[in-house]
Amino acid sequence: MPKAKKERIRINRLKAVLAEMNIAHKELAEKVGMTANSITRICNNESQPSLMTLREIALILDVDIRELLVATKS
Repeated sequence: MPKAKKERIRINRLKAVLAEMNIAHKELAEKVGMTANSITRICNNESQPSLMTLREIALILDVDIRELLVATKS
């Protein structure tokens, strides 16, 4: 019997923020010092950045760090 596909929980909204700002994954990756593949995995919520990396991304994008996270309360 095949394993059930694990549902991916959206934790960050980096993909949406980059789209709103018209910034490519590759451009952000260069500024953060990561590979474009790593940024893509974060954007797809396949992996999550450390808090320090998330802070660095927020500073580079000039946004509040909270804008990069999915709210847990409305």
